[in-house]
Amino acid sequence: MSTRFMKRILPVLFVVLMLTSANLHAAEKPNIIYLMLDEWGYFESGHMGHPDLLTPNIDQFASEGMRFTNAYAGAPVCGPTRCVLLTGLHSGHTSMRVNDGFSPIRANEPTLASMLKSSGYVTGGFGKWGIGGRGTSGIPEEHGFDEFFGYYDQVHAHTYYPQYLVRNSQEVPLPGNKGESFFEGETHAQLAIFQEAKSFIRQNKDNSFFCYLPWTPPHGLWGIDEDDPSWQLFKDKPWTAGQRTDRDARVYAAFLHMVDRQLGEILDLLRELKIDDNTVIFLCGDNGGQDYFKTKERPHGFFGPNLNPKTGERFRAGKGSLYEGGLKVPYLVRWPMKVKAGEVSDHLLCFQDVMPTLAQVSNASCPKTDGVSFLPSLLGMSDQVEHEYLYWEYGKQSAVRMNDWKAYQSGDDQWELYDLSEDVEEKHDVASVHSDVLKKLVAFAQEAHEPVRPGKVHDRTLIQKDRRQAPHNR
Repeated sequence: MSTRFMKRILPVLFVVLMLTSANLHAAEKPNIIYLMLDEWGYFESGHMGHPDLLTPNIDQFASEGMRFTNAYAGAPVCGPTRCVLLTGLHSGHTSMRVNDGFSPIRANEPTLASMLKSSGYVTGGFGKWGIGGRGTSGIPEEHGFDEFFGYYDQVHAHTYYPQYLVRNSQEVPLPGNKGESFFEGETHAQLAIFQEAKSFIRQNKDNSFFCYLPWTPPHGLWGIDEDDPSWQLFKDKPWTAGQRTDRDARVYAAFLHMVDRQLGEILDLLRELKIDDNTVIFLCGDNGGQDYFKTKERPHGFFGPNLNPKTGERFRAGKGSLYEGGLKVPYLVRWPMKVKAGEVSDHLLCFQDVMPTLAQVSNASCPKTDGVSFLPSLLGMSDQVEHEYLYWEYGKQSAVRMNDWKAYQSGDDQWELYDLSEDVEEKHDVASVHSDVLKKLVAFAQEAHEPVRPGKVHDRTLIQKDRRQAPHNR
C-alpha cells in the first residue's frame, strides 16, 4: 500500500472512528422517564389483586419490567419525599424536611436534572414540583431543568382547574378556568400537563432526554371533565362512601385509570418514534397511601391502599407516618432488552438511591449522596451493594430499617422495634426482647441526623398567589 494512499485514507478513517465512537457513546445514554403518581398506594393496581381499580397499562408495564417489593419513599409526605428523590440525600440530611411550601431547597444544590444536564441530557419536568415555589431558591429552572411546566407549589396542585399553571416561573393561563370552582372548568390541568410532556418527548426524540413526570393524580381535589373516558367507566358505579365522597371515590378510581391510560399513550409514542428500546421508565408512588373514603365496611379506606387484598394484612398507618403504611410504595422499572420482563426483586431501596442509579445508567458524574445504585438489581447482576441501614425523620418521628429490623419513635416516646420478616403490620413491639438490636438502630438514627440548612424565600407574595388557587388540603 503506497504512502500517498495511506496519507489520504488515514484522515477519513479517523473521522469514521470518531463518528462511530460518538454514536456508541450516544447509544450508552438511554432516555430516562421518571413517572411518580401522588399517593398511589402499594396495592392500588390490578396486578396487585385490587378488585375495583382498573390499571391495564400499569399491569402490562409490570409484566414487561421489574417490580420491587421493598421500595420506600424518601418521606411520608409530598415535598420532603420529592426532596430526597431529587437530591439523593435522606431526610436526615435534606434542606427541606417540612411540607409548608415555604422551606425550599438551597440554591445550587445538585439534583437529578442538573446531574443529567451536565452529562448532555435535555431535561424537562411536567407535574408537581413541590420543593420550592416561585420566589424561592428552589425553583426548577435553577436546578437543572431546561423546562418545567405545572405546579411549583403543592397547595396550588390541589385543584385540577386552576386559572393558570407555571412554566419556568411564568404564569400560563388555562383557557376557560375562571377560578369559580375547584371542581369545574374548561381545561383540566392534568390533561394540559400530559400534552406538554408528550410534546417534550416528541421534540427530543433525537436527543438523550430526561423527562420527569411527578403527576398529581390520584391525589387532590377530585374534579374531572364529564366527558373524560375514564370517568365514563366509573361515574355510575353503585359505591356508597357518604354524600360528596361518593363522587370523590368514583373520581379517584377514574384518576387512576386516566394516568394508566396516559402511560399507555406514552408507551405508544415511544414505539411510534422508535425509541422504546432505548428508554428506561421508572414508575412509582410518592409516599404511602391514605385511607380515603373509609366506611364501616371498608375501614382501611374505600380502596384500601395499604391493605393486601389477598392476605388481609395491612401496612400500619398511612401518609404522614413513618410506619410502613406511610413509606412503602409501588415501584416498577421497564427497560426493554436490559431489564428482564416479569422479574420481582426484594432488594431494599429508597428514593435517595435513584440519583446514583441514574448516574450509572447515563454514565454521569454523581454528586455525593446517601444512596446506593440499584442498577445491578435491574440488570440481574450479583454485585448489588446493600444499605447498612435506611433512615427517615419527619416532624417528631424517626425511623430506621436494618435488614428486616425496623425501629420507630415519635417525640419523646420510647423507641419501638419490629421484625418485619414476621410482623409486616408492625403490631408486636419486640424492643424489650431485642434490646441489643434496638441499641444499634438508635445509634444509626443519631448518626444520620444533622441540623437542617434550609433554602431561602425571596418573594413570599408569589408563593401566596399560587397557593390561593386552591384551599389547603383537607
